[in-house]
Amino acid sequence: MASAADMEQKGQGSPQGVLDKGTSSHEGNAKWLHAHYDPYSSLYTFSSCIALADLHGDGDNKLIIANLGTGKYDMKLKVYKGTALMTENTIIDLPTAVCTFFMDTHDPRTPAVAVASGPYIYVYKNLRPYFKFTLPPLDVNPVEQDLWNQAKEDRIDVQVLKEMLESLRADGSEGTLTVRSLRFLMLDPEDMPTFANLHKHSPLKRQTVITCMTTLKKSHSEEDAISCLVIGTESRDIYILDPEAFTVLTKMLLPSVPVFLDVTGLYDVEFRIVVSCRNGNIYSLKKGSKAPKYSIELSSQPVGLQRMGKNVVVGCMDQTLQCYTTKGKRLWVLSLPANVMTMELMDYKTRGFKAIMVALDNCDVHVYNEKYLVNTIKTEDIVTGMKFGRFGREDGALVMTTKGGGLIVKILKRNSVFEEKDSRPGPPAAQNQKLNIPKKTKLFVDQTMRERENAVTMHRMFQRDLYRLRLDAARSYVKALETSMTPMSADPFEPLKLSATVNGIGPSFKLTINLQNTSPATPSINLLITFQYDEKLYQLQRSFIEVPLLVPGLNYAFQTLVECISDKAIADTIKVFVLRKGKSMPIITGNINMPVSEAQVVV
Repeated sequence: MASAADMEQKGQGSPQGVLDKGTSSHEGNAKWLHAHYDPYSSLYTFSSCIALADLHGDGDNKLIIANLGTGKYDMKLKVYKGTALMTENTIIDLPTAVCTFFMDTHDPRTPAVAVASGPYIYVYKNLRPYFKFTLPPLDVNPVEQDLWNQAKEDRIDVQVLKEMLESLRADGSEGTLTVRSLRFLMLDPEDMPTFANLHKHSPLKRQTVITCMTTLKKSHSEEDAISCLVIGTESRDIYILDPEAFTVLTKMLLPSVPVFLDVTGLYDVEFRIVVSCRNGNIYSLKKGSKAPKYSIELSSQPVGLQRMGKNVVVGCMDQTLQCYTTKGKRLWVLSLPANVMTMELMDYKTRGFKAIMVALDNCDVHVYNEKYLVNTIKTEDIVTGMKFGRFGREDGALVMTTKGGGLIVKILKRNSVFEEKDSRPGPPAAQNQKLNIPKKTKLFVDQTMRERENAVTMHRMFQRDLYRLRLDAARSYVKALETSMTPMSADPFEPLKLSATVNGIGPSFKLTINLQNTSPATPSINLLITFQYDEKLYQLQRSFIEVPLLVPGLNYAFQTLVECISDKAIADTIKVFVLRKGKSMPIITGNINMPVSEAQVVV
């Protein structure tokens, strides 16, 4: 495979031998070279079935893909050198994961390829079949075993066998039934006797299948150190296998079936396994633990899981990208424009740059540095599988398989720089920085100790003061209602509303009284407006106003002139009373704070 520098100069690498200039210069793809696109590769696979490794120790990394084929036929393990098919091996069952690992220290240092398929792990060394590991068998349901024994001795007929197995499945034991029983129940009634006569003499076995697989360094963290295989099964178990003898070193049990695995650490020292399960939860396992210690409950089912440092980033089916700590604390959530198809960790070691790549069903691949979108790659089809790493002799290669079976290869330009900020509009990154909180002083510590020691007494004093405040407020409110000291009438038979405004700078003011009947249908009659004021300060033109009939809903304005007769530059309050004829108790009362009058200028 040509290097990025050669491709930039010669324009080679596309299927026709000419670099697709239109695609490489596409907006969003400026950081990537479009090396290869073949829409007719017939590669139907996922990210877990793609690997990049130096299989011959010559520094030329090969592309390893476990192809799902049609789902029933044409399952093959394919190895590509560059974009040309190098070898292929037939796989009996559907593959679920592909890993490359070093299983010994022999020279030359070449890794083995492990393919998980059904209950088996097929190990290839030097691209040749080397070993087949079979998962340990599970215990058979005693009732199911007894039913097949009776069928073997012809003590029960096929119809009774069918009814008893269906009752077992209805009781919630479907997960514990063997494959033979499940296939028997799926058959048509006329095919059941033939199937039972063919298989009833064979021993009954219950076998689980592998759902996910990854690797764990055994004792050293070097790139070519010996690694253990970590596998998750349909029976909710996690197995760690010895790379030389292929024996089970550790077994752990999960509450649900594992789907995605991420492992860090060393088996002989300390390791942590983060598992995403079908129940929508993420569990954390440590060395020596038989059951998970921490659990993260997601808002929807996970689609992909990657680990960034000490945090876990998971893509969900509700179009969100979420980040959690290993202890379950959620750090951030991003809403995505489309559904997540797959995820991949972008570890560009030559630049020390790490990011999360998320493929969406709108033919986009988003690159996130923490929660910031730093790049978007446009693709010709929906991406279903991705792998970033060293391909050929290029460190920054991105291999993608599409929904239509195509193969896309892009190479990161050597002068590409990802900005450490979000390309989308929004609040600045400084907003997310933690404040520099000062250290605790001795006064703060003493006050804290006092609050701890006298917590009950302080709470009682607070409650007493709060009740007293509420009581005083209630008493003042009742007093205001009884003395009609509010601008709103509390009498349901006299629903009135009063407001007043003062215009002027003095010594003459215009006082406007606004009166409104808030009753829905009853008019107000026989009302009077009078004023209470200091006669040494003010003189009113009309100190007594007779109010006409008030129609409900209308606002009536009454005006009078106020003359300030004092030259001491002081102000006082004028009270406005609305009364009914023949009664001394006011209906409503208003207090008007008069402004300080300007001095009278004599010309």
